[in-house]
Amino acid sequence: MNYQAWVRPVSASLAHCELSFVDRDTPDVSLAVRQHQTYVEALRQLGCIVHTLPALDAQPDAVFVEDTAIIVDELAVITRPGAESRRAESASTRQALAAHMPVVEMCAPATLDGGDVLRIGRTLFVGQSARTNADGHAQLATLVEPLGYDVVAMQTRDCLHLKSAATEVAEGVVLVQPAWLADEALQRLASRYRLVEVDPSEPHAANTVRLGGSVIHPDCFPHTTARLRDLDIQVLTVDVSELQKAEGAVTCCSLIRRSD
Repeated sequence: MNYQAWVRPVSASLAHCELSFVDRDTPDVSLAVRQHQTYVEALRQLGCIVHTLPALDAQPDAVFVEDTAIIVDELAVITRPGAESRRAESASTRQALAAHMPVVEMCAPATLDGGDVLRIGRTLFVGQSARTNADGHAQLATLVEPLGYDVVAMQTRDCLHLKSAATEVAEGVVLVQPAWLADEALQRLASRYRLVEVDPSEPHAANTVRLGGSVIHPDCFPHTTARLRDLDIQVLTVDVSELQKAEGAVTCCSLIRRSD
């Protein structure tokens, strides 16, 4: 399987990022830039062709490009991010993706962050969070259900995005932080997939990037990494400590398109 990834450089204004569930701890922007470069190299190492979007230094959260689009096999959906401060990011994402695939766009009153959309096969699980509203869920369903996708609502709690709480790490296997999913949402995943819980000492460890038989995982969660490796999953760890201060994680920093 081949992959394309779209990334955006760290903004000079990163320290002014939006925060919801973590306390403000000013990131070292220079270190964040170096960490992001290492992350991009990890994508390349796992087989991605990487496209770099224009820098948006006036947009503090612009490195978290995942939130500005949802990519499925047939097209890209440009989102309307839940934080008003982030909506200016979407135009350049649209321009970049339109060179590679058909593009459609959400409109008000919908809000939806890409971090709230977990795609597993032909199912899109959509987090109901502070950043994604019912109109966002409904518009996404209208756009992709005619293409053969199921769109399933998932209630989150005490976390920014659905993919803070759950990501696919192998075929039929989902890494979860159960405390951040409503009981019904957790049961919905458990009825379909094998669930692996993060180590209790690492509550933020559920976010991973899966590329084939490998995942990218933050290097600050060694106990959860060990659980993944015990499942014979190849894990490539990266240091994203400064991006984590901006409430980011590894999925946030890329948009990935899979193709056979």
